[in-house]
Amino acid sequence: MTPACLLDLAKFRQNCQRMKDVADSEKMTLRPHVKTLKSLQAAEYYAPASGPITVSTLAEAATFASAGYTDILYAVGLSPNKFGQLAAIQSLAPNFTVIADSQAAVNALVDYASELELPLSVMLEVDVDDHRAGLLPESPELVACARALSAAANIHFRGIMTHAGASYDCDTKAAQQAMGQQECERIAKAATNLLQAGVTCELVSAGSTPTALADIEHTGINELRAGVYATFDCVMAGLGVCETTDIALSVLTSVIGHQGDKNWVIVDAGWMALSRDQGTASQQQDCGYGLVCDEHGKLLDGWYVSATNQEHGIISHRDNLTPPESVFGYGRLLRILPIHACATAAQYSKYHVIGDDGNITAIWSRVNGW
Repeated sequence: MTPACLLDLAKFRQNCQRMKDVADSEKMTLRPHVKTLKSLQAAEYYAPASGPITVSTLAEAATFASAGYTDILYAVGLSPNKFGQLAAIQSLAPNFTVIADSQAAVNALVDYASELELPLSVMLEVDVDDHRAGLLPESPELVACARALSAAANIHFRGIMTHAGASYDCDTKAAQQAMGQQECERIAKAATNLLQAGVTCELVSAGSTPTALADIEHTGINELRAGVYATFDCVMAGLGVCETTDIALSVLTSVIGHQGDKNWVIVDAGWMALSRDQGTASQQQDCGYGLVCDEHGKLLDGWYVSATNQEHGIISHRDNLTPPESVFGYGRLLRILPIHACATAAQYSKYHVIGDDGNITAIWSRVNGW
């Protein structure tokens, strides 16, 4: 039944191996971010329970901890209304780690940690690109926060982490390399400043998919993090980080109607199936709400989802061509490549895994909620 979320196993495995090769070549620990697929079955291929992972929700943390994962980094600032969930996760995952990026957050964690049976592992987030959250490497507050965590009775200060989200605006290889070097240099500077202040960082963790795959030496860090590389998407393809043929995730949809005078094809995948993410709008080629492929996954040049309603998607051609009946006839199946894989995958509770023969070989479940 459509719409359905498909995962091409061969492409997925190839993408996973690509990132593993980068980490292996630099003899660096890879901490995959499982936030895109949020699936235990998928994680077996690129983030096994024997290694560290990153998560974006406590629901993921609890699920993966219950499955035997012991080193889990929750890479989102922790609000006090979530403190009550920490003990249960800690009991299953001894190295479950949270982050903070302000003195206020550190003070709240130190106060709450006294109520926990086990020491709470904490890292500080560093801002390396003026993009989102984090403390500046030169900030006196960074030193003060690190000292407070190191001195707290029931806190284990593990180190510092960052994410160069600004890399998603770097549309050339040179720009991605420059951002990757900046990411490493800035967080290494933070680690040096802390060391000079008497605080040692066990972990200096950094990464984004564009900077991790930028073909640079990631000097100054000892842990590499990234996530969307496992599936890739149109945003990554638009940046040149991958090809559209590398995108492993797609949405299977059916043609349900036409607007002949407008050369529109109407499908049953609207924004509830594709998401409303328009992350390619500022790129050289705006892919709308997704690129269109035939039912076997072959890209149909020029065709894209130009508009969405809740349950309806509108497919158009960039040159306003008339859609051929042989491809876009009523009831025909198509695949849509996602703009942002994380957002599209979040619309589903399971993935239909496609094998080399084009048939469904497995159905993988997904963790939803927070």
